[in-house]
Amino acid sequence: MHMNLPADDPHIRPAGADDETVAGVGKLTEALEKVERARGALYDLHQLVGGADAQAEEAAAKPERAGKHDQAAMIRQKIVGRNVLPGRWTFQIIEEFDEEYYLPFREAEKTVRDQLLEGRKHVYESEMKERLRTPDEPGHEARP
Repeated sequence: MHMNLPADDPHIRPAGADDETVAGVGKLTEALEKVERARGALYDLHQLVGGADAQAEEAAAKPERAGKHDQAAMIRQKIVGRNVLPGRWTFQIIEEFDEEYYLPFREAEKTVRDQLLEGRKHVYESEMKERLRTPDEPGHEARP
């Protein structure tokens, strides 16, 4: 399959790895990529909620300066510094996600890849690229 690639290319299938193994590891890596995106979305949540909380505090200051102390106090009491889940701010959600799901998933993907593909990354995608590219066509080079 990778006849035109150097033998030491880190994306070439190791000897003895069958199609199902390469596809399975590729699917697990794809799943990990989705978990990476989910983790990024948690950081989006973290920053968006933190920014909203800061804006709510700023918003409370405006009616307070206009003498509307009850409304300002209500904003601070009901919104500013509020947990987004019982007992948790967003940083705690991220920390729990990392420990309980993200890190074990990442470690499992690496262990499987190490054991089945000698740690090589994106073997499935590399083979797909070789199948789909047009040799000698500009923009279809095998490697940089």
